[in-house]
Amino acid sequence: MKIISKSVNDTLKIGKVIAKNLRKADIVCLFGELGSGKTVLTKGIASGLGIKRSKVISPSFVLIRQYSTVKIPFYHFDLYRLKAIEDILALGYEEYFYNDGITVIEWADRLKYLLPKEYLKIKLYIKSDSQRLLQISAFGKHYRQFLGKIYESR
Repeated sequence: MKIISKSVNDTLKIGKVIAKNLRKADIVCLFGELGSGKTVLTKGIASGLGIKRSKVISPSFVLIRQYSTVKIPFYHFDLYRLKAIEDILALGYEEYFYNDGITVIEWADRLKYLLPKEYLKIKLYIKSDSQRLLQISAFGKHYRQFLGKIYESR
């Protein structure tokens, strides 16, 4: 599925649509170059889960931030500064991935073989200063159904 975002506000709205379809233990993996909108999309997802957008910042220096929502924990990974795969292993990433929370991972390509078998993949491309292309792919049956829900929600 491909979606064009024409602005930051559009990307935030897309994040909210994604959020309303998320459930416990869902994993969203974000891919894209620096400035492509991964953190903006994460803020939209967080906002859709009831977290104030202003509270969501890129956790680049700590790799992960945890936010509490009324219903479910939200885990935000930013692996931009990940130097070695051992760093993520030391964090005990499995506790987050296979937990009752929702996990969003920026720079998910740095996880390599640690990516779960099933997840929602969103690749963001810069089209212009304000436009982004979001290419959304599903890995696993649950996420293929999820794609249909996103399509219907738009």
